[in-house]
Amino acid sequence: MPDVITPQEVYLASFQALKKRLAAKEPGWLQRLRQEAIQAFTELGFPTTRHEEWKYTSVTPIAQTPFQTPWEQKDLSWKPETAALEPWRSLSDVCLVFVNGSFCESLSSFQGLPSGVKAGNLASLLPGSPDGFMEHLARYADHRNHPFIALNTALWQDGAYLWLPKGTVLERPVHLLFISTAKDAPLVSHPRSLVLAERESQATIIESYLGVGEGVCFSNAVTEIVAGENTVLDHYQLQLENERSAHIATLQVYQDRNAHFTSGSVSLGGALVRNEVNAVLDAEGSECVLNGLYLAQGRQHMDNRTSMDHARPHCSSRQHYNGILDGHAAGVFNGRIIVRPDAQKTDAIQKNRNLLLSEEATVNTKPQLEIFANDVRCTHGATVGQIDPEALFYLRSRGIAQQDARNLLIYAFAGDILDRIRPAEVRTRVENALNARLASAPT
Repeated sequence: MPDVITPQEVYLASFQALKKRLAAKEPGWLQRLRQEAIQAFTELGFPTTRHEEWKYTSVTPIAQTPFQTPWEQKDLSWKPETAALEPWRSLSDVCLVFVNGSFCESLSSFQGLPSGVKAGNLASLLPGSPDGFMEHLARYADHRNHPFIALNTALWQDGAYLWLPKGTVLERPVHLLFISTAKDAPLVSHPRSLVLAERESQATIIESYLGVGEGVCFSNAVTEIVAGENTVLDHYQLQLENERSAHIATLQVYQDRNAHFTSGSVSLGGALVRNEVNAVLDAEGSECVLNGLYLAQGRQHMDNRTSMDHARPHCSSRQHYNGILDGHAAGVFNGRIIVRPDAQKTDAIQKNRNLLLSEEATVNTKPQLEIFANDVRCTHGATVGQIDPEALFYLRSRGIAQQDARNLLIYAFAGDILDRIRPAEVRTRVENALNARLASAPT
C-alpha cells in the first residue's frame, strides 16, 4: 500500500522546489526567514475547529485539495484583453497587476506616480533590496503563531510594494490588482504586499482580488502596512473571486504617533473566505477605522476577524461590519479590542450587524473587549435580524415588485458601509458588483 501524503507534506515539497529555484537569487536573510516560516507551519499544521480562533471555520476544503503552484501547471494561458478586467484596471492610473501571484508588467501602469515614490513588485527588489525597506518584511505579521501567514512567508514568490517618502501626498489611488486564472487543476498563490508610509504622507490604496474563469483557486495573501507619524492612509480590500475558490487574507497594520488609518473590506465572492485585519496603535494620537461588508449566498462561508490593539494612551478606533447572508450561507464575525495597561484615555467602538435573508442562513458573531486600563471608553455590540416585513409591505404597496423591494432594503442595509467608501469610482464599482450579485441570487 502506498504511503499517504499529508497536506503538510504537499506544502513542504513545494517549499523544497521553491528553495531550489530561488537559491541563487535571494539573500541569506530571506532564505533563513523562509526556513523559519516553513518550520513554524510544520509545527502548527492546519488549524481545526478545535482551535478557538477557528471554531466556526473549517479549513478542511483547503487542506484536502491538491493545490498546485503556478510553476507546476503547464497551461496557464490567459487572454489579457478579458473584458471583465478592464473596469477594475481603470480604477486608477497607477495599477500593479499580478497574475497567479506573479507581476505582469504588460498589464501594469505607473502613470502620474510622483517623483520619489517607489512602487513595483517585491521580487524585483531582490537580492539588492533598498536600505531600510525590506527590513520591514515579515516584521509585523506573526508567522510564528499563524499557519497561513507562515505558509505565505515561506512560499511567496512575488507581491507589491509601495514606499512613500516623507511628506508625499498622492492625489490618485494606487491599485494592487491580484488575478487568479485556474483552469482544470486547483491553483494556489501566496501574494505578499508591503506598504511603508513615512511621516506626513497621504495615500489611498486599493487591493483587489479577482477570479478569471471557473477553476478552483486558493489565494493566501498577507499585506503589511506601516503608517508613520502624522500619516493619513485609506485602504480598500475588494474580494470577488469565483464561488469555487478559497481566500485567506491577513492585513497587518502598524501605526505611529497621530497616524490615521482607514480600512474598507468588501467580500462578495469565494466559497471559503477569511479576512483578518490586525491593527496595532503603538503611539499616542493614533486613529483607526475598520469598515466591512460581506455578502454570502448559496453555500458560501465568510469569516471576518478583526483585532484592534490599543498599545498606547490617547488613541481611538471604530469598527463597523455589516453582513448579508442568504441561502445556506454561513458568516462569522470575531472582533477584538485590546486595551493595554498603559493605554489610558482609549476611545473604542465596535459594531457588527447581520441581515439573514433565509431560514437556512447562519451567522456566529463574537465581539470581544479585553481591557486592562481603567480610564477608557469602550463599547461593542452585535445584531442579527431579518428584513422588516412592514418596510417590505410599504414598498410593495407603492407598486414595487417583491424582488425589487427586497433588493432595495438589502441595498439600504449595505449602504451604511458603501457610503464610507471615499473614492467615487471604487464605490460605484462595488455597488455594481453588489447589484450583480443580488440580481443573480435565486428568488
